[in-house]
Amino acid sequence: MQDFTNATIDTTTLPRFEEVVFSKLHPNYWKVILLNWLILFLFGGVGLFLASFRIAEIAEYKINFIIVFLFFCVLVIGFSRIGFVKKGFAFREHDLLFTHGIVATTTIIIPYNRIQHVALEEGIAARLFGLSKIEIFTAGGSNSDIQIPGIKKEEAENIKQLLMGKIQIQLQ
Repeated sequence: MQDFTNATIDTTTLPRFEEVVFSKLHPNYWKVILLNWLILFLFGGVGLFLASFRIAEIAEYKINFIIVFLFFCVLVIGFSRIGFVKKGFAFREHDLLFTHGIVATTTIIIPYNRIQHVALEEGIAARLFGLSKIEIFTAGGSNSDIQIPGIKKEEAENIKQLLMGKIQIQLQ
């Protein structure tokens, strides 16, 4: 039997993911986010407008509901913008990183040898701008572990090929 060792690792010498330069989402993805929110707000606004004619309590405070609704819309758009700006991804030699968050920033690091499957998805709004979303699945889960939206379709296909190539190397 080989001699067993369990030496302490100096954590100050480990590579720091904080120093990685993250790629940002395509600027057109902001338009996709705005379009999705616009559609949702349109339906919500029409619903409130119609309800104001049917429900006397709402009709009495119609201006207040409109002000609160508009404030809510501005708040959601503002937080969506911050979330859009803070999302980023990076591919390193042995792993991929995805960062996101508004108040607290989350960074997910997945080694290539954990990746089981990669999928591309195009929503209706994203397709209008030529964008795709990469979904990365790891072992032991039925849902994707990372979803990177807002990537040009050609770049997303190249990233998928890169990841599939890394998966094939791991299997050999």
